[in-house]
Amino acid sequence: MPAKEKRIHLNWYTARVKRLIINADDFGLAPGVNRAIVELQQAGVLTSATLMATGAYFSPAVYLAFAQPALAVGCHITLIDGLPVLRTVEVPSLLERGRLRTSVSGFVRDLMRGRIREKEIEAEATAQIQRIQSSGITVSHIDSHKHLHAFPGVLRPLLRAAQACQVKRVRNPFEPLWSLGATRGGGGMRRAQVHLMRSQRRTFLKLTAEHGMLTTDGAMGVLATGSLDDAILAKLLNAMPPGTWELVCHPGYRDRALEEAHTRLLTSRDVERTALLEAVPAARAGFDLIDFHQLG
Repeated sequence: MPAKEKRIHLNWYTARVKRLIINADDFGLAPGVNRAIVELQQAGVLTSATLMATGAYFSPAVYLAFAQPALAVGCHITLIDGLPVLRTVEVPSLLERGRLRTSVSGFVRDLMRGRIREKEIEAEATAQIQRIQSSGITVSHIDSHKHLHAFPGVLRPLLRAAQACQVKRVRNPFEPLWSLGATRGGGGMRRAQVHLMRSQRRTFLKLTAEHGMLTTDGAMGVLATGSLDDAILAKLLNAMPPGTWELVCHPGYRDRALEEAHTRLLTSRDVERTALLEAVPAARAGFDLIDFHQLG
């Protein structure tokens, strides 16, 4: 089939079927997170994970990734929480008191005020992607901790870093209205933040297209982070229309390392793990389960 006809056929196909990537964030954060990701992939309810190059359990995660070749592994670019991959003198604008910022609001405030340099974001993102690649893993895509790449000032340097590392896929972090409507709870502040983030969607699509990056039609589960149980997940899967979507999730087992990782997502990781095992098989006939390598 000629290339042009093949593209037309693919566009026709993806517009009429439901395709879903189920991606677990925070691979490498703690042993319980690593264990859950492997178990869920083996159970057939998870296709992808994004690895934290700065994670305390990065090396064990790499070992597990090689043992699970069907698991697509992306880079969870981390610009807040913890330490950078690069030396602190190379990325001073990303740091406060020698460490990455701990607050999303503080990061965004300083970004908007021009206190964070795009060149340093690009350099750190490149270093994180390359650390994963140097371990022998083919990086399937990029996303970012706390979805910071929703902001153009972060997205631009991340796309340049991805291009330099020959990574051609990126998370679309914007949750569609049908998914927001299917998510109960989430809290008023969280819902307002997700709606505010949606204001950047048009710029995101423009920049990703200019850089020749592939992405999905959107992400679900962003609003439900911390409250994604089997009932909410089942509702999301049933509401999902034709197109290519990503379910963003944070499954795990609560362990001491997780409790020491300064994350608010503790018991909720056990709840999400159980929800995936219960809700995905029940809805599985309604969609094609894919990973980021299959975007295109």
